[in-house]
Amino acid sequence: MAKGGGKQDELRPIIVKKIKKSGGGHHGGAWKVAYADFVTAMMAFFLLLWLLNVTTEEQKAGIADFFDPNPKISENISGAGGMLGGLTVSPDGAMVTDRQPVQPQQQNQAALRPGSEQKITDEQFKEEQRKREEENFKKAETAIKSAMQSTQELKELEKNLKMDMTPEGLRIQIVDQDGKPMFPSGSAAMYERTEKMLQKVSEVIRKMPNEISVRGHTDGVPYSKGNDYTNWELSADRANASRRVIVGAGFPEDKVNNVLGKADKDHLITDKPTDAQNRRISIILLREELVTQVGANMSTKAVQEQERAAKDPLYRRSSGSVDFP
Repeated sequence: MAKGGGKQDELRPIIVKKIKKSGGGHHGGAWKVAYADFVTAMMAFFLLLWLLNVTTEEQKAGIADFFDPNPKISENISGAGGMLGGLTVSPDGAMVTDRQPVQPQQQNQAALRPGSEQKITDEQFKEEQRKREEENFKKAETAIKSAMQSTQELKELEKNLKMDMTPEGLRIQIVDQDGKPMFPSGSAAMYERTEKMLQKVSEVIRKMPNEISVRGHTDGVPYSKGNDYTNWELSADRANASRRVIVGAGFPEDKVNNVLGKADKDHLITDKPTDAQNRRISIILLREELVTQVGANMSTKAVQEQERAAKDPLYRRSSGSVDFP
């Protein structure tokens, strides 16, 4: 019986259990998710830094206002409405920024200034200035012609008025005509008609920003020999008399650049020295560029004279030296 029992134990099958192991080990795949979150957060952080670097101060202020729990909203209604309604042409509206937008006109004015952000050259600036000045000169010429039509007396004197453009600027000339002189022969006391013409001219040019040069001219007929009073004195006296009338009619005296007596050295009718039209008064609206350049040259000359005077105590400038444009 003991053997029989032992034989059955020998024939009993042996059962083997297999344990299935996971591929990730005891850590699993959770670290991959954490790493992905970290990389995403770093990308968002660097993107935020880049956006803060490229945005303007006004954009930053607008974003801050958007997330502000207590936003500033204007009491008046204008613009598109709402918190970020934007700026309008009026000062009222949503308070997105306290800075006024740059208007196109302001941009154009900035473009005309040398050294502005648009970096235009000095020559481009001067050329634009010349064009505007030419337009203003043409408007002044038209206005003077219209003023001469205002009364019958001045209308009859249209032939005595000549205007043209010169390198110095707009030249307005009141000339003698045969039978219609502007001054009595050899005198600086002008006729009443001449005074009225000068007053009309002054009413127009006083609105211009330009300075003026007033010049007197005579014909080629000389005074008798031995006479102390010559065409030089006569032309200078007539120019000064014209200046007094122009200033008296409202033209600012500080805009009178110079008053010159040219005698018979600059004829209008060059091949006829004795022609009546050579006796005239010239009023030149000087170009701003010319006045600026002359002023700069005179300033440089004054500095040079001061330096020379400092080196040579005996140096004195002659009172007869006059700078003409």
